Amino acid sequence: MSPHEEIARAAAEIAPIPRGDDGEPVFREPWEAQAFAMTLALYERGLFTWPEWAGALSAVIKRGQAAGDCDDGSTYYQHWLSAVEQLVSDKGIVTEQALAKRRDAWDRAAHATPHGQPILLENDPLR
Repeated sequence: MSPHEEIARAAAEIAPIPRGDDGEPVFREPWEAQAFAMTLALYERGLFTWPEWAGALSAVIKRGQAAGDCDDGSTYYQHWLSAVEQLVSDKGIVTEQALAKRRDAWDRAAHATPHGQPILLENDPLR
């Protein structure tokens, strides 16, 4: 079974990955595909197991639902990214401070990037 199939199976019990008519994952924005790929890469490096991943995703989704998150799938990859951030933080792979700095850098880069262009960290004016 490929890592792609394994992650889909792990997520299916909690919140199935959005899929198109061809059965492949559907991403609304490029960052969603990047978050998906990053999760696969971290798993392939042995940094967590699929059950750990599924537990992290489940916890984030439950917190979102408890806070009144809409249940239309529009926040799926926001939860996905939050789960992977929480997992790598809990495992000591990255600190909360490092994550916060990276989020801030992406935000600055997004605001400095012309409309329609890819957001790159190189566009962060403080870099």
